[in-house]
Amino acid sequence: MNAKRIVAFSACVGVLLLVIGFWPANGQQGAPSEFKGQMKDVLAGIDLGSEIDGMDGRRLRMNRITTEPGGKGVLHSHNNRPYVMHVLQGTVTIHSEDGSTKEVKAGESNYGGKGITHWAENKGTENSIVISVDIYPGE
Repeated sequence: MNAKRIVAFSACVGVLLLVIGFWPANGQQGAPSEFKGQMKDVLAGIDLGSEIDGMDGRRLRMNRITTEPGGKGVLHSHNNRPYVMHVLQGTVTIHSEDGSTKEVKAGESNYGGKGITHWAENKGTENSIVISVDIYPGE
């Protein structure tokens, strides 16, 4: 009788571990593979090669990123592409590749660079509007 209980208990633990193994890390959903409800406008840009020695092929650019409620950007890396951003309206939820999340609200700023791989979404009820400035390979 004890053997049957041990087998039943082991089977339950095995199923539980199997379910947990397929559950996304930290309750996170997977990164989207395509943009949804997000529009990026390049507001300004300058060729850094003509301004700073050693920066050939790099541009400093300023973008306005508008994301509808429920909208998402795709997973992307900032290796060799540092950025600063400021949220003008709404809240942006940033999901990092390591499973961490950060909410950046209107009036707040964020930054990143080497080693940052992330994607962002708008979980709110109004459009989020972000000004982002980055150093980017030429356009």
